[in-house]
Formats: sequence, structure tokens, C-alpha cells
Amino acid sequence: MLGKVEISNKSLALIASAVLPLVALAVVFEQWFVFLLPPALLVVWLTLYRLDWAMWFIVFATPVSITLTDLTGGSGLSMPTEPMLVLVTFIALVKMVLFGEYDKRILRHPISIAIYVYLAWMLLTSITSQLPLVSLKQSATRIWFIVPYYFVLAHLFLKNDRNKIAFLWLFLITLTVAAVYTLYIHSQYGFTKKTSTWVMFPLFKEHTSYGAVLAMMYPAALYLTFRKSSWGYNAVAGLLLAILTVATVLSYTRAAWLSLVGAGAVYLVYLFRWSKTTVWSLAGVVLLIAALNYSWIASKFESNTTDSSDDLNEHVASVTNVSTDASNLERINRWNSAIRMFKDRPLLGHGPGTYMFLYAPYQKPSEKTIISTNAGNRGNAHSEYLGPLAESGFLGLLTLLGIIIAIIATAVNAYEQADNALFKALIRVAFLGLITYYLHGFLNNFLDMDKASAPFWGFSALIAAISVSNSNK
Repeated sequence: MLGKVEISNKSLALIASAVLPLVALAVVFEQWFVFLLPPALLVVWLTLYRLDWAMWFIVFATPVSITLTDLTGGSGLSMPTEPMLVLVTFIALVKMVLFGEYDKRILRHPISIAIYVYLAWMLLTSITSQLPLVSLKQSATRIWFIVPYYFVLAHLFLKNDRNKIAFLWLFLITLTVAAVYTLYIHSQYGFTKKTSTWVMFPLFKEHTSYGAVLAMMYPAALYLTFRKSSWGYNAVAGLLLAILTVATVLSYTRAAWLSLVGAGAVYLVYLFRWSKTTVWSLAGVVLLIAALNYSWIASKFESNTTDSSDDLNEHVASVTNVSTDASNLERINRWNSAIRMFKDRPLLGHGPGTYMFLYAPYQKPSEKTIISTNAGNRGNAHSEYLGPLAESGFLGLLTLLGIIIAIIATAVNAYEQADNALFKALIRVAFLGLITYYLHGFLNNFLDMDKASAPFWGFSALIAAISVSNSNK
């Protein structure tokens, strides 16, 4: 703990005599960046001496961070969070490696080991990449997302249970602020589907990433609303839940809606306490029925001509339209391009982060749509699974699946071992939030964004921390 610091009047006078002339010069020469120095120094001090406060501020600020490339066309850093994430990563690694100031149970956890393998393969394929600078930047970004949002948060979660609840509240509050802002802008255009794709700018780049984060945090909002707490907290959480519900519907993000339906189906397993045998049997029956009726299902998809629209029923029906809906057809175009890229370099891939720059020649003219482009400026592979397959080869996909399998196995085992209602509830919240993203990952990929990485790795850390607490008891 830092001691109490007292500043005398003489010291204040000396500081003022040094600072005021600098302020005057900044105003005269219009060097406004000088006024950013005090908050920047405060951030550095906070991160160095109170890493926990810095981490909580990052969690709180993430949903309302703004990416500079969206506003200026320059660096792609998210402000104010990403510079702090870099600093937190550096300090956390120093504390872990040099001073051993970290719970080794987390470092040795199966989820953590899966993350090490994932990052090691990403770094290797960055070296062999066709665009090494792009890949190394992508790998560095992934590291400074994972270290704070997973390792630092897991350490804080192990300290006490209040930190676990604080994470949910802090992220939800500012996510709701982002939702209110989006709804306000959207209302000025009549809540139309056409404008729903961009009204969240500059807080979110577009509606699919916005919908994905809303879906991930929706189970947390439900939990905080109905948990046994004071009526004031429940009322506030209920208000957040109502706003997130409206925001999710008006995001017109079909993938988010489908992911919530999938999470709801998984919740039934918890609700009815189905055994593993029952779950796997049901899954096998569903897959068998789908396989036996593949031709009929495919013909239904191809005959569906309902395009996405302002009508919510039509918008839902358009999910299976693979004949005329440009959005669905473009996804198929991107997926096929990713598969062709994988076949071209199946072992090492083309390099992390390179898909958007290299996929154009792998498109077929017959598969291109009215929204296709060769410029590499309209997103990536639209799949959290096919993207790594094209960029890091089949082992790149396996390392990602290894993380997901480790998280699922840990969540199931930790839930069975948990001896109190709080731990069971938090595992449900984290696991259901992650399920929405695992399903969403078939249609989009957003782990290169801080807004999606925070709940994804944060929920993973929550599951890991609870499993460590269970094993300790």
C-alpha cells in the first residue's frame, strides 16, 4: 500500500509556476496535445501502482471505446482502452515472470495451457506469414487482449467473489450506455433495418459485432435482474435488461438472435438437469435426422427467397435464404474463399490477420455478390473457425477448438463440483454467454476487437477461477 502523500503550499506554488507557463505556451501555439499529458500520466501511475483499479477502468470503458481508424483512418487502436491494455500486459508479464506475483494455479490451468498452445502456433505462423508485419501485429493484439482480460481478471476473480459480480456490472452499465446511444440515433431514422447497420458508430463499427456483444452479456443481465439481492439492484438490473432486450431486437442481427436461441436450448440442460448421456443422445438424434433429410433441407434453403427487411418475421425467415439474400450469399463466398486458401496452404496457412488482404484472388466470379469487393476493406472470413483455418492452417483451427473444449470441460466439471449457489449461477452466466459466441462464431469473427474479447476472455477467466476455487476446497 502506498503511504499518504502530503503536499505543502510551497510545493504547490513550485508546481504551479512550472505548469502554468507550459499551459500558456500550449494555448498560444495551439498545441492541444499538451492537455492530454496529465491524464496520460495519471493512467501510467494508476497502472503501475494500482493494477486492479486500472483493470476495472478498462472493463468499464471497453463498451464505449472508440477505434481511431474509424474516425481518422490512421492507427487502429481503440481509445482509451488499448494503450492501457498494452501497459497492463507489460506490467502483468513482468510481475508473473520476474517476481512471481501471480497465482500459479491459474498459470497451470488446462484453459491457460490451451491458450499457450494457441498463441505459440499463432506466433509461429506469423513468422511464416505471407505478410509478416500484418501477422505480428495481429498476434501482438491477441496477446494484449488475452493477458489482461483473461490472466489479470482471473487473478482478481480469485481474490474475492465481489470482483466476479463487479465485472458483470461494470461491463453491463457502459454497454447499456452504448445501447441507449444507438437507440437514440436509430430513432431518428425510424428504427429501419437499413440504418441499423451503422447507427452504433463510432462505439461499434457495425451491427453484427454490436449484436454479438449484446448476446454475450444478455445472460448476465438476466442473472443480475433475478438474483437474490436488494430490490434497488434488481430494479437497476431490470432496467438494463429491458434496454438490452430492445437493443438486441432492433440491432437486426440475425446471428445474435440465433445464438440466444442456442443458449436458451443449452439452459434447458441446466433447468431439467439432463445427464451427459441424455444430452449427447439428443444431439446425436438431431444430427442423424438432419443428415437423413439433408436433400430436403437443402432444397428448402434454395427455394427460400425471403430477403432481410424491416419486418421482423421476414428478417428471421431470411436466415435460410441462400438464393437471393446478398448478405447470406456473401458469407458463403467468404467461406468458400477461406476453404480455398486453406487448401492452398493447409499446414501453416497464409498468416494471422492476412485473410482480408489475400482472399480476393480466391473468389469465384459465379459466387461473388453485389456487395463483394477485392479491396479487402469489408471485413474478414465471417467465421471464427474458417478464419484461423485459412490463416494458420488446420493446426490453427485445432488450437482454437482446444481452448473451447477446455472451457466447456472445465465449466461442466466446475458446475458439478460447485458447493454454493453463487458459483453455480456465475458458471451458468459465463458459459451461456460463451455459448452465444461459439454459435455466433460460425457466422462472424470479432476476437480481434476489444469489445468482444472482454466478455469472451473474461467469462473464460471466470470459469477458470471458479474451478480453481472448487479444487482448492
